[in-house]
Amino acid sequence: MDYTSLGLFLGWLIAHQWILALLVIWSLAWKGLALWRAGRNNHPVWFVAILLINTAGILEILYLLFFSKKLKD
Repeated sequence: MDYTSLGLFLGWLIAHQWILALLVIWSLAWKGLALWRAGRNNHPVWFVAILLINTAGILEILYLLFFSKKLKD
């Protein structure tokens, strides 16, 4: 990436910082829910994977929908 492209990208990012803020909020919400569920279900491998891998909520949603069991209150 040359400096012109980098400058254009940074300019776009600054002008559209609300998109980044929404993405961070979205990701943190899913990450918190998935970490809580992995901790309650005693899934340490999933807990560490969800904690370390940032996928904008995709890994977290997959874990919650397909790989975690429903909690019984």
